[in-house]
Amino acid sequence: MLDVTVPQLGESVTEGTITKWLVKEGDVVQKDQSIAEIATDKADSELPAPSAGRIAKLLAKEGDVVPVRSVICQIEEGVMQPTSAPAAAAPAPAAAPAANASGSLGPLASPNTRRAALEQGVNIENVRGSGDRGRITVDDVMRAVPPRTEPPMAPALRAQAESQVARSVAAAPAPSAPTAQLAQMINQGGGFVPPVPGVGFGSFKVPAYRENPGDKITPFTRRRRITADHMVYSKLVSPHVVTVAECDLYRVSKLREANKDRYKKEGMGLTMLAFVTVAVARALRENPALNSRVLNDAFVTYKDINIGVAVDSPDGLVVPVVRRADELGVRGIVRSIDELAGRARTGKITVDDLSGATFSVSNPGLKGNLFGGAIINQPNAGILRMGEIKKRPVVVEGADGEDQIAIHPVMYVALSYDHRIVDGVAANSFLWRVRDLLEKAEFEV
Repeated sequence: MLDVTVPQLGESVTEGTITKWLVKEGDVVQKDQSIAEIATDKADSELPAPSAGRIAKLLAKEGDVVPVRSVICQIEEGVMQPTSAPAAAAPAPAAAPAANASGSLGPLASPNTRRAALEQGVNIENVRGSGDRGRITVDDVMRAVPPRTEPPMAPALRAQAESQVARSVAAAPAPSAPTAQLAQMINQGGGFVPPVPGVGFGSFKVPAYRENPGDKITPFTRRRRITADHMVYSKLVSPHVVTVAECDLYRVSKLREANKDRYKKEGMGLTMLAFVTVAVARALRENPALNSRVLNDAFVTYKDINIGVAVDSPDGLVVPVVRRADELGVRGIVRSIDELAGRARTGKITVDDLSGATFSVSNPGLKGNLFGGAIINQPNAGILRMGEIKKRPVVVEGADGEDQIAIHPVMYVALSYDHRIVDGVAANSFLWRVRDLLEKAEFEV
């Protein structure tokens, strides 16, 4: 009997959700035939059969969250005769806990979430889940942590502290009504209580939705829910600062026009995105502060430069990764972006393709996009967003050294960075270097 386990689905992935079984007990499968669809917070993938044989047991149900390397299926190797009917599900052991209405054991939560609940002393049975299908997240657990009580203070110290507080209060002006209300909420709640989506915050309540004829309600897909939660998390956690630079693309546009047909004959597209990615990789090598991430009480500066490039896919926006981009030239970057974008459009993108970005580049399109501040792709410290390329009058130096006005293609690029670990000087130095590289256009194509 061969045990089929959940493979390592990516360097940062510890679990996955079985969204669909493609076989049933008693079916005969060939080696590498897809037997299940597994979803993670990075991407969806299919699990291939490691050997030919007959499916003996399915040990997990659709919707179950399973850790990496756990056994979810058993195959009778070499048995190529299907059973006449699917085998009945094996009865659960007597000692196993009862399943809830959703078919899983206890509340729907990952092992990491259960560990967090245990560490914080939270009864996970009493936590209301905000995730997909009521799944409990770590954030749900942290919101349910009871207020911490302070240890008792010695009488002498307490009297001294109360005296200092009384003097401060007497000298300070009376707080405004909003300030007093916020202080009351914090004191009563034991800490900051974030706004609740669809409910409100403080005295503000979101109006209830009333359906009108012709309205179309579109349920969140799993990918859209992950994206939405990611964006909210990023805005809450990272203090975003946006800085914008104007790039004169005259020289790099000439370089692209002179070589794009040659690339096209080789089946590749020489796009402005490729030149921007090359410039970003070089600038990150010279300005490593942007190639970093925040830890609990520290930050790490990465050695490798892995650039996530946002592309569209049938399931929504995904960010595949060009690895060690600073070691690739224009041709290598073009080939990598073309291959990753092709896999994304055909739905063949893998978890590894989407993991490990240390910085991101976003190219939302050419129309109606002067510039905009993108939301940082966590846990990166920055993201560069390209704007539309439009001909504009610019001041250039003529052959005689005098200033002249010329019509050149111009693009605005906007850098969003995490002000917790990136200072303005470092961010501006990086963005200036990206602009400098694009305007000089000293690329080998």
